[in-house]
Amino acid sequence: MLRKYQREITNLSPQDSFLVINRFRDTFDYPVHFHPELELNFILNGKGMQRTVGFSIEEIDDYELVLVGSNVYHAWKMHNCTHSVHEVTIQFHNDLFEDNLTRRSVMRPFREMMNRSIHGIHFDKKETKKISQRIINVSELEGFEYFLEMFSILYDLSMTKNQRLLSVSKISRDDFDNSDRIQLFYNFIQENYANKITLDQVSNMLNMSKVSFNRFIKKSTERTFVEYLNDIRVENASRMLAEEEQGISEIAYKCGFYNIANFNRIFKKIKGCTPSQYRKEFYRLTRIH
Repeated sequence: MLRKYQREITNLSPQDSFLVINRFRDTFDYPVHFHPELELNFILNGKGMQRTVGFSIEEIDDYELVLVGSNVYHAWKMHNCTHSVHEVTIQFHNDLFEDNLTRRSVMRPFREMMNRSIHGIHFDKKETKKISQRIINVSELEGFEYFLEMFSILYDLSMTKNQRLLSVSKISRDDFDNSDRIQLFYNFIQENYANKITLDQVSNMLNMSKVSFNRFIKKSTERTFVEYLNDIRVENASRMLAEEEQGISEIAYKCGFYNIANFNRIFKKIKGCTPSQYRKEFYRLTRIH
């Protein structure tokens, strides 16, 4: 049985391009929710707050900038933060930028960022500091100047380095788009993570030696083969723990873990908590207080 999470009805009208909410807040009490609109969320002085995006739950730093894709679960909570924070939330329609525009070669970084937003994108603190004043000031602009600056902010963010996907994939944007092999590998893992997968099996599929394959995967994903496979399996287990009522052992088995102790150990290493703790925390965050 799937759990039902709250869909937020935003104040972004069909005629609007962007909705910018600039405010100081003493508390964040909205439960985990989703909406079809994309959202760029900036938080200043929020160190100790807790962020939920997709099935990632983390404590944030004093500068926070995240792009949340269409219909991705998300929420921020005060958690260990005890003071007022400055929040700027920018929402825009998922069809705001037409395909004819984003297909142009100059728009490639922007197009890739929009595609990756379904994982939730966390921007590096250094880059966030550079662009933070522009994000804060954008609500003071009007008309076409407002639209151009918002578009410019998003484009500039698409060009920044050290973007971190909050969901499982660690594949870099260049390697994924330019390599048939990495795309084949990615698709194979996504389709077969619940089964037993060996290094020999995958390296043979890609017509590579094990040594070359290991080097290739490390460069492309910043993970070893086993680490990447475990990331995929744990991410899918997290989704099942959050959305479904199945037992933990059953979920472990469906995600390719045939030993519950090994599942608990790997899950805690990646997520920082046990599967049962994760399920309780995610369920707590979805409740309306």
